[in-house]
Amino acid sequence: MLLNTIQPSEGSKKAKRRLGRGIGSGLGKTCGRGHKGQKSRSGGFHKVGFEGGQMPLQRRLPKRGFKSLNAGKVVEIRLSELNAIAVDKIDLLVLKQIGLASVKTLAAKVILSGKINRAVSLRGILVSVAAKNAIEAAGGCIE
Repeated sequence: MLLNTIQPSEGSKKAKRRLGRGIGSGLGKTCGRGHKGQKSRSGGFHKVGFEGGQMPLQRRLPKRGFKSLNAGKVVEIRLSELNAIAVDKIDLLVLKQIGLASVKTLAAKVILSGKINRAVSLRGILVSVAAKNAIEAAGGCIE
């Protein structure tokens, strides 16, 4: 292959429209822009959402709501749910395997809801103060 013989593949290049080149071209006179008006003139454009000076829709409607980027990344685990888990050493991977935490979860926090009556060992999981006291009272530990 020689560099001076390289050409684009067949059909990949298309000639641009030649506007204003007579009536026979199909795009003569107004060049497909119609008659008069801002968009028919050269340089005539307006920004997205412009409504001719009327207050645009996105400014007429009230601002509403907020969607947190961190929603769903931290899951809350109840003490009663910990009590139902058959495993003694619990970490985030165990919670994901059981189905208490989704695959996208980055962290988990144990809250005081329900009772725990067996010793469990938590590793790499956040714990509220009241839940920590309840776990330690049942003979468990938090690493």
